[in-house]
Parts: sequence; structure tokens; C-alpha cells
Amino acid sequence: MEVIGSTGFLISAFAYLIFILLLLAARNHTLTWKLLFLASAFMFASSLTAALQPKQGFTLMTVLGMETFKVLTWSVLIICTQNNISTVRKLFADHNIQKYLIVSILLSLACWLMAITANNGGKYLFSLFLLLNLWLLVLLEQLYRNADVKAKWALWSLIIGLGIITVFDFVLFAQAAMVNQLDFSYWYARGFVATIAMPLILISTRRIKHWSVNVFVSREVVFYSSMLLISGLYLLLLAVAGYLINYFGGAWGDVVSIAFVILGGTVLAALLITEKLRREVKVFITKHFFANKYDYRIEWLKSIEKLEIGTPDDHYHTATHIICSSLSIKKAALIKRKSEGKYQCMYQQDLAIDIERLSELKGVDQFCQQQGWIIDVREFASIEQSYPTLSLDIDFCRAQHIDIIVPIFTGRTLYGFFLLALPQEQGLLNWEDRDLLFALSKQLSNYLSLNEANESLAESKQFEAFHRMSAFLIHDLKNIQAQLGLINSNAKRHRDNPAFIDDVFETIESATSRLDKVLTQLRNKQAAESTEEITNVNDVIVKVVTQRNIQQPTIQMELEHDIDLKIDRETFASVLNHLLQNAQEATNDQGWVKITSSKVSDSLYMAIQDNGSGMTEDFIKHRLFKPFDTTKGNAGMGIGVYEAKQFIETVGGTLKVSSSEKEGSLFEILIPCRKEQNLS
Repeated sequence: MEVIGSTGFLISAFAYLIFILLLLAARNHTLTWKLLFLASAFMFASSLTAALQPKQGFTLMTVLGMETFKVLTWSVLIICTQNNISTVRKLFADHNIQKYLIVSILLSLACWLMAITANNGGKYLFSLFLLLNLWLLVLLEQLYRNADVKAKWALWSLIIGLGIITVFDFVLFAQAAMVNQLDFSYWYARGFVATIAMPLILISTRRIKHWSVNVFVSREVVFYSSMLLISGLYLLLLAVAGYLINYFGGAWGDVVSIAFVILGGTVLAALLITEKLRREVKVFITKHFFANKYDYRIEWLKSIEKLEIGTPDDHYHTATHIICSSLSIKKAALIKRKSEGKYQCMYQQDLAIDIERLSELKGVDQFCQQQGWIIDVREFASIEQSYPTLSLDIDFCRAQHIDIIVPIFTGRTLYGFFLLALPQEQGLLNWEDRDLLFALSKQLSNYLSLNEANESLAESKQFEAFHRMSAFLIHDLKNIQAQLGLINSNAKRHRDNPAFIDDVFETIESATSRLDKVLTQLRNKQAAESTEEITNVNDVIVKVVTQRNIQQPTIQMELEHDIDLKIDRETFASVLNHLLQNAQEATNDQGWVKITSSKVSDSLYMAIQDNGSGMTEDFIKHRLFKPFDTTKGNAGMGIGVYEAKQFIETVGGTLKVSSSEKEGSLFEILIPCRKEQNLS
């Protein structure tokens, strides 16, 4: 047996010597090539020392020392391959490498120290190799399962070759750990096992370009690796227990150890093939390390895409369709909460909900506000106390085909519910289904709230536009009423004056025209369109001043140039009329109001000045141009100056105001003249 074993180790040493020479001939200088060369060198050294050990008489500890470095090197190589580590700097910077090296080196030093200093210290080395080989098995399994299809083709021979060596050593050292000695029948077979593995490792070396693969992490990988790790730890526990039985069992130790190993192996096999245990382990791993039954990035992008193509005027249908597509179902309804016990069905998709019985959701309403849970009606019916404090009529839900109730929250307020009907073959919701539905309901609640807010805003805008139009119309009516009131108040004194009679008819004609405009706007429910025409500015000023001079103080004019502007004549006259009226009302009868016009750099410049009560700087800044803010009480609308400023800016001009309290005010208007207009 010794001769056969030594021969096997010599063959193995020769095989790995050839492998080393082939690596040298490749002249590759990457990190993984260096690690592969180093691992092969340790394989060669380990096989050679194992072959020479029986004849040379040196201790087996020398061979095991080589074995320690060999396993560590192979493990580091596998980690580098999986993580695509290509340089020494990245090697020592990688967290996985750092953790492995720290733990394995400290563990190796501790076990070797105990093996050298303690009596029967070999058991510590056997336990060390048991753990190191188990760890290497887990790394190999992860590497293969993580690799894509193309990489698996290149890796499979390496995995098989190195796996053969590792599994064989695991069994060898597991048995040695149980009985505290090596079984040399297995030991002498190691050389042949290593020799068989060498061609398989060589094949992968030739197939893997630059010795790097593309890998991904999946829950199945961690599950199978975890089951493998659990199995190894269980066997390690059996080894420790077998050692204790053998140590304390005396003559019966061997028999009891064998019986214990058989019993333990039977229990392990039973546990591993038990579906319940496998399922619980998988759920635990999935829940705590993975959550990718659904790819949330893809689900999120899908929902965003559907929101983009959905019609804004039918957002309830869009939201219901998205929640259905997430679970691949066809029947659902969206219920909106009006108040506790009162609900409105906003949309139904192939689910006929009895609207008259929606009050049955009152118990769900209270429960969801307290807990915020997604309710699986089937789970509530089959598992007692699955939803504590929930009051739900099962017969109502079954009659309405309601299987899932997803609450919709906007902030902390319950907006409503999605009611879903699932196919009969679909099982109960798991925690991943609930997480997805919860995330979608949060997204859709924001979508629904935003669209409802947009509808309310659009409605408010319509009312605002109507109210603004009404305010301007009332303002026009007030001005017309003021003009007619002035005629009436001056009629007694000037009714026999022909000039007054002419002004009366002109004012009535102007008022009639403005009333026609107001009536047109009311009929069309919108402001009349502006009509621009070539207008002589001085003519408009003279006409407005003549109308305003019925009231005291009279307005003085200084008109330097005749200026023609293409402008809405009527609105322009209304703006001047209002500004002059404000100036008159701010000035007592003994004061003065003056309007001037001139040409300034191809622009019309007008100034309206008075020596009235004036305004503060704060009033000008914060209130003068603010619509519907007036100091005249019920007599004013607060939009005259606002309208003037809006009109002047619309035609490209500016309105500047300066004023001092008790000294008067100055309104300066500058309107640029366009190329087609004439300044004469």
C-alpha cells in the first residue's frame, strides 16, 4: 500500500511539474496566472514531499504544511476569478479577499500552534483542513452558479477537477477528525486523485481568456451555497461528537462512533430532502439577503412607462391597469374613500362591484388606518388571527370576488383601496408580493393625487379667469356709470350750454360703445380681443382730458409732438382715463393735475403728475399694482392701475411711479414706437 501510494504521489508531482512548465511557456504575467502558478507549485511540492515522506522518515506535518498553503492559494484564486481582480493592489484592496485572508490565516496559525504545542494536536489540523476544504467547496459552487452560460463552459472542467480534490480531502479529514487519525488507505489514494484532476484544470486554463468571467449573484446561488455550508457544519459537528464518543467510550468507542455517524448521516439526509426545511431556509435567505422575485428597477420603469402613455383624463383606469399588470391579473376595482362608511367606485376592470354594499368596507377602513396592511382575504378566511382586530364579511368578499385589498395612502391619510380578484390557482401573497404592491400603491397614490390636484387647479383656473373677466367688466361698467353720473350731476347747471350738450352726446356714444363691448364679452364668456389701429396719441389725450375736466381739479396739458401709434385706441383711452381719474381723486379742488407727452428716442413719453396726497414707498412696492387691492373701499375694484400696467407692458412699454406723501405723485409712461408707426 505504501509503495502504491508513493507511486501515486510521484505521478502527481510529475503531472504538476508538466503543468508548471506549460504555464511558464505561456509567459502570462497577470495576477491570476501568478496565483495559478503558485497553486500548482504547492500541488507539486505537496505531492513530492508526500511521495518521499515514507522513505525519508520526516514528519507528516511537512506535507500538511504544504497542503495549508495549497488550499489557501486555490481559494484566493477562485475569489479573484469571481471578482475579476487583475492586480496585486486590487487583490489586497478587495474586502472579500481581506476577510478570507484574515480569518483563514488566523485560524491556520491558531490550529498549527495547538498542533505543535498540545498533546494529540493532530486533531486541530484535521479540523482546520475540514473547514478550509469546506470553504473552498462553497467558493467553487458560488463561482459556477454565478457565472453566465459562456463562462460556465470554460469553468466546468476546473470546477470538476478542483472539486474532486476538495471533496476527497473533505471526506478524508472529516473521518480523521472523528477518529483522531488519518486513514492511510485514503491518504495514499490522494496522489491518483490529484493526477486525474490536473488535465481538467489544464482545460479551463486554456479556455478562460485572461482568466476572468462575468458573474452575477442570485438567491438560488446563496441558497444552495448555504445548504452546502449547513451540511459541512453539520458534518463537522458529527466529527466533534464522534471524537468525544470515541474518547469517552473506551472499548465501545469505535462501535458507538460508527453507529452515531450512520444515524447522523441519516438525519442529515432526511433534513436536506425535507421540503419544509428547504423552503424555510430559502425564505430566510431570500428575505434577509435578497428581494428579487421582482426586479424593482424593471417594475418601476414599466409602471412609469404606463403612466406616461396613460390618458390624463382617465387616470383611475391607468392606475388600476398598472396594479393589475404587476400581478398579471385582469379583474380589479378602484374605490375612493369619501368618509368613514362612505365610498365611491371610481373604476372597475372586469369586476362587478355592488356599489350599494361598499359600506361593508368600513371594518377594512378602520383596520388599514391602524395597521396599514395589505389584506389577503383568503389568508384571513383560512388562517385564524392572521389579521387581528380586522372585521371583514367573508361572504361579501366572496360574492364580489375580492381576494386582495390594497390600501392607498396619501401621506398618512387613507385615500381608498384597490380591490383585486386573483386566479384560483394563485397561492397566498408572500412578503415579496406585498412589498411590490405596497410600493406600487405609494407611487399610484401620488399619481392619483397629482391628477386630481391638476383637475382642481384647472377648475380653479377657469373660475379665476371668469372672475377676473367679471372684475374687468365691472370696472368698465363702473367707469361708464361714473361718466353718466357726471352728466347727470352737471345737467342742472349746463343743460342750456350747447357745448355741454355736445359733450353729453359724445359721452353717451362712448358709453354705448363700451357697453356693447361689455355685452359681447359676457355673451362669449371671455375678454374681447384687442383691436389695434393707427391712433393719434394727442387726440386721445385731448378727448380723455375733456371728459375728465367735468370734475375738479381740471387737468392741464402740455403736448409737444403729434405722435401716431398702432395701439388699441379704446383700451389706451381707458388706461389714461383711469390714471387721470386717480390723480384727480388724490388731489383737492385747489390742487393741480398735469399730463405731458413728448418724443424721446423714437418712443412716446407721457407723464401724469399731481400735487395730491401722494403714496408711501411701501405702498407703491407692495400694493399699488396688486389686483383687487383698493383704498377706496366699496367704491373701487382695485384693478385700474393693475390693468394700466398690464396694458403698457403688453405693448412693450414701461410704467414708472414715484411719489412722496403730501407732495404728490408722478406716473411716467414710455412706449416704444414700432417701425411701421410714425412719429411726426
